Amino acid sequence: MSMATTGQLAKILNDNQESLLEEWLGGMLSRMVRRDKAAEADIRQHATRFIPLVVKAIEKGQGYEFDSPAFADVRAQLAEMSAARVRQGFSPTETATFIFALKEPLFALLRSALAADPAALAAELTDTGRLFDRMGLYTVEEYQRGRENVIMRQQQELLELSTPVVQLWKDVLALPLIGTLDSARTQVVMENLLQKIIETGASIAIIDITGVPTVDTLVAQHLLKTVAAARLMGADCIISGIRPQIAQTIVHLGVNLEDVTTKATLADAFLVALKRVGATVTRTDKAA
Repeated sequence: MSMATTGQLAKILNDNQESLLEEWLGGMLSRMVRRDKAAEADIRQHATRFIPLVVKAIEKGQGYEFDSPAFADVRAQLAEMSAARVRQGFSPTETATFIFALKEPLFALLRSALAADPAALAAELTDTGRLFDRMGLYTVEEYQRGRENVIMRQQQELLELSTPVVQLWKDVLALPLIGTLDSARTQVVMENLLQKIIETGASIAIIDITGVPTVDTLVAQHLLKTVAAARLMGADCIISGIRPQIAQTIVHLGVNLEDVTTKATLADAFLVALKRVGATVTRTDKAA
């Protein structure tokens, strides 16, 4: 690529910023599935900052190598724009349109400026096309990375919400489990339970597995780890929700729960916990 060709693109971008910006924004907004004034203002802000950054990168690096240090600010701008599109609910296609919508008006300016030199025009269109295609792919990559981060954060929040530790009585906690108990969730369960034990000083923790569909060797091991961790914090555990099929499965698996108190229902476990803390519950008849 010649220095003259590189300088031509930077000159066209720099000399036609206002007209190019309006055509570019018009192309982007016409492709938007839904119109949002806040999103449109955000797009305009990113577009206004983008062209000068590209000009600066080309002049600084004297080339179109998008992965070079000269394009660091451009990459940062595209990453910021892609992350904003994730938060605003745009699709990957709509995100990539930020780059691809600029190619048409830009190519028109290049054809007009280099009409007298077909060879230079062909080289410029090829190199510019490669640069903008790379930038478009980069926006999609950043969009996917941002969406994966959002999904991971939401999964973590759901894990925390799905493992509530409630105080049933003074010194008595309950941890109802619903759904599959895997390694990641076990870690969250353990952390939440231990933190609650520290906060309340509870001596009994009831782990209710009524909502756990199946219990295999791995699930049983996770339960035993949680029980052991609670004991290290000074709290004893009772496992409730042991249905007949779960009891048979545990026996067939050879899992040792002999040193752990188990009950069929949460109510039964609660009564045992009350006795251990020296509390009793009595029923009083209503007055006639």
